[in-house]
Amino acid sequence: MHEPIAEAAILKIERGRRTHARDALAVEEPCEIRLGGEAVAVTMRTPGHDAELAAGFLFSEGIVVAGDIAAIAHCPDPDALHPENVVEVRLAPDRQPRRDWRRHFFATSSCGICGKASIDAIDVGAPPVADGPRLEAAALAAMMRQLQARQQVFAATGGLHAAAIFTAGGDLVALREDVGRHNAVDKALGYALLNDRMPLDRHALLVSGRTSFEILQKARVAGIPIVAGVSAASSLAVECAARGNMTLVGFLRGADMNVYAGAERIT
Repeated sequence: MHEPIAEAAILKIERGRRTHARDALAVEEPCEIRLGGEAVAVTMRTPGHDAELAAGFLFSEGIVVAGDIAAIAHCPDPDALHPENVVEVRLAPDRQPRRDWRRHFFATSSCGICGKASIDAIDVGAPPVADGPRLEAAALAAMMRQLQARQQVFAATGGLHAAAIFTAGGDLVALREDVGRHNAVDKALGYALLNDRMPLDRHALLVSGRTSFEILQKARVAGIPIVAGVSAASSLAVECAARGNMTLVGFLRGADMNVYAGAERIT
């Protein structure tokens, strides 16, 4: 498995002074996700936690639910050029995919829904979430401080997003980093799926950047009632939160935040 950090020789210019140095880089490589031997998607990701990435992607796209997956492994083909970049998912013998996925995706590190066959394919049809817990604003701020303090690869490279799942009591369930914000979410959800933590209806999802429609939809599929980001929310994310009975918080920085939907959950 490749490491998540690489190095490059650079020319560094600081205050007019030029020096030669080496800089840490976040690794970005393609990962092909296969289901039953057939390619489902290619996503640009940071290597690491690939099984969680595959599980979380298939789950958040409505293709699998808890209990469907029997095994996940990197490509066993010894002749494959980069077997470490191919992840094979096998379903249990009595399980079938939950929706038609034969409309191959291509996901970049900045956009998780590029290449879907139609606008209709973007909506996976998840029901609204349960009412869930209420959180104090200070507790949500403390979760964000935890996330930021634990971004180890970001601290080294400055080039990764992070997603973290917390219990309503503030306990960290999973934190994952990736060059793609949607991949970081899928990895965290994949951890919860593979460790029998679904549904996450008493939890919150925090992300290190902006909150997009896709992040809200992934959280909705997992039953997560509260989503918060350190940056802005998109208009479609706000609409998704309102339709899905979700709380959406943006610009969560210290004690300050904007609550775009579901303000009744923040006390």
